[in-house]
Amino acid sequence: MSEEHEGEALPLAQAHPDHHTAETAKPGFSLAGKTIWIAGYKGMVGQALLRRLKGEACTLLTVGRRELDLTRQAEVEGFVREAKPDAIIIAAARVGGILANMQDPVGFLTDNLAINLNIARAAHQADIDRVLFLGSSCIYPKLAPQPISEEALLTGPLEPTNQWYALAKIAALKLAEAYRQQFGRNYIAAMPTNLYGPGDNFDLEAGHVLPALLRKAHEAKSRGARQLELWGTGAARREFLHVNDCADALVLLLKTYSGADPVNVGYGEDIALIDLAHLICRTVGYDGAIALDPSKPDGTPRKLLDTSRLQQMGWRPKIALSEGLADTYAWYRAQLAREAAA
Repeated sequence: MSEEHEGEALPLAQAHPDHHTAETAKPGFSLAGKTIWIAGYKGMVGQALLRRLKGEACTLLTVGRRELDLTRQAEVEGFVREAKPDAIIIAAARVGGILANMQDPVGFLTDNLAINLNIARAAHQADIDRVLFLGSSCIYPKLAPQPISEEALLTGPLEPTNQWYALAKIAALKLAEAYRQQFGRNYIAAMPTNLYGPGDNFDLEAGHVLPALLRKAHEAKSRGARQLELWGTGAARREFLHVNDCADALVLLLKTYSGADPVNVGYGEDIALIDLAHLICRTVGYDGAIALDPSKPDGTPRKLLDTSRLQQMGWRPKIALSEGLADTYAWYRAQLAREAAA
């Protein structure tokens, strides 16, 4: 999966003695004149970051999967050594819903481990002191007290249906912490909740619940179907944040946050999946029935993040769920039209 780098890692005694220790507060990170590498720029989060960062006085660095395989250690180290950006946002990940996680646990674990390990090591060796790692709300224990604070990490068992992805993301957060502790690196971590928006994955098997339901409702309306299926009991509750709001929060963290603790990024409210399904049907204009399938797993009963740490920095989401759904559905219909015309 990865290849050893030819050089030796710097010993602690030689590791950039001018760096602050992990306990020392660091000043804000100005983006003016900086080069920012968005790893995974073609994904939903990466595209939202590109849109948001175009308003900043920085240079954006992107590279596609065909030119750089992030799971190959030597390739990543060579690219970072040559490009040497001032900061890196790791938006690249192998993602998917419950079914995708269940079908390919090895891929979800190994690919996500490799991406974060390779970029972190390459950044350190190139003396890049600013990296933003992205976790996920699924890294928290299945039965964590609600709303879930950052302190809940590693306090209980994970949700089995997505534990492989969660374990890789936990390792990434701990890697950021380790580089900070051992080398004084200003690496930070954010934990977004469930995201949606333009560029989402609408695949019924690999996608998450919101885009999958949007597609199901659209296709049911197009066929004149009398009902659409929703996995589980519909009672599970989830929080959804528009990806543009997420990008805005991530840029704020990149510019101002230098703490060792991860930061939750969420909407602040959750919704039962059956209510989400009804809201999606209204958005699409589908008036058929919703058929629950309780033989399928619900996943975690509830997942609402405590975003008080981010709120204390003055950040609030701007896009309501109803508005975000309309925006996402309009993007999906435009995408279908483009594909039909191709």
